[in-house]
Formats: sequence, C-alpha cells, structure tokens
Amino acid sequence: MIAIVDYGAGNIFSVKNALDYLGFENELVSDTNKIKSADAVILPGVGAFPAAMNMLEKSGLIDTIKKEAEKKPFLGICLGMQLIFEKGYEFEECNGLGLINGSVRKIEEKDLVIPHMGWNKLEKLNNCPLLENIGNDEYVYFVHSYKAHCNDKNISAYCEYGGRVPALVYDGKYVYGAQFHPEKSGETGLKILRNFGGLI
Repeated sequence: MIAIVDYGAGNIFSVKNALDYLGFENELVSDTNKIKSADAVILPGVGAFPAAMNMLEKSGLIDTIKKEAEKKPFLGICLGMQLIFEKGYEFEECNGLGLINGSVRKIEEKDLVIPHMGWNKLEKLNNCPLLENIGNDEYVYFVHSYKAHCNDKNISAYCEYGGRVPALVYDGKYVYGAQFHPEKSGETGLKILRNFGGLI
C-alpha cells in the first residue's frame, strides 16, 4: 500500500486518482501507524513552506516520516519535494525535513514570469529509477515560485527556466522529490508514478 500523507497542505485527491488509475493500492493517511505499515509514502504539498512545516509539526508526523524515509520508497511532490530539504526561505527561514542536503529559495532570475507555470522539458542529469522508460524529449507540468539548491549528485533531472531548476531529485537510496506534478503531467507523469509504485 502507498500512503498519501494528508496533513492539510496537499493536492491529495489528484495524486490518489492517478494511483487509482494505475492500479496501485493507496490510502490517504494522517496517523503514524498507517505510515509505518505502508510499503511506500508520498508527501504532496501546495502552499507555503513554513505553513506546511507547521501543519506537519502539529500533525505529529515529522519523526515518523523521517524514520520511514530511511527504509522505504518516499516521494515528495511539488511543495512536498521542497520540504525534504534542510531549509526553506519562503517569507522566513524555516527548517525542513532534512532528508536531502540543500535549501529552497525563490526563483529570482530577471525577466522571468513567476510563478513558473506550465509545461517544461525534463533534462536528465543522473540515473534514477523513476526515469526508467522516460525519453529525452518528455515534458512535465510545473507550478512553483521557489526552487531547490542542492548538490548536482542529487539532481536526476532538471528543467531550464532562467537557469537550471532541479525537477527530480534523489538521495541514492529511498528518497525522491518531484518539483513538477506527475499526477498532472499526462503519460510522462503516469510513467514516473508507475516507476515509483514499481519500487515496492
């Protein structure tokens, strides 16, 4: 079973609908025992970094998420991807989950429309299980104003938007993050979610 963490800041139903379509058993969860018993975990997210971390803190799920991400496939989506880093700087400095080294800062290149919204091409950088069967001319859907700053070794794919924007990150073990919305990215996004489900 794939646990979709429901903590009040996620685009949970579109993720659930995509997993249902792919035939993966999944459940919206908000308690530690369900996360512990799951085979994999997805952390969605929309909104602001500090507010989302505050909601996770109030939910009492942070310690469980950190521990489970060390031993089973874990995928953060959009804001959920940003939360897996050490710090975010949206409105204020805020600690993240620290699952991958790095920080999240506003996209500040000049002459860019912010938020970065729409389809953009995935450029592969490092091998990653979620990129299996993904070609070199595939597009995915983004909606975000902040981007990750992390080591190149953790960037599996990026897009170009006034410079390199990490699109898919990977810790080399269990933790993945997608800045784009795979559940809204057509067949390419479904292939990525299918690859994630195939890790179980």
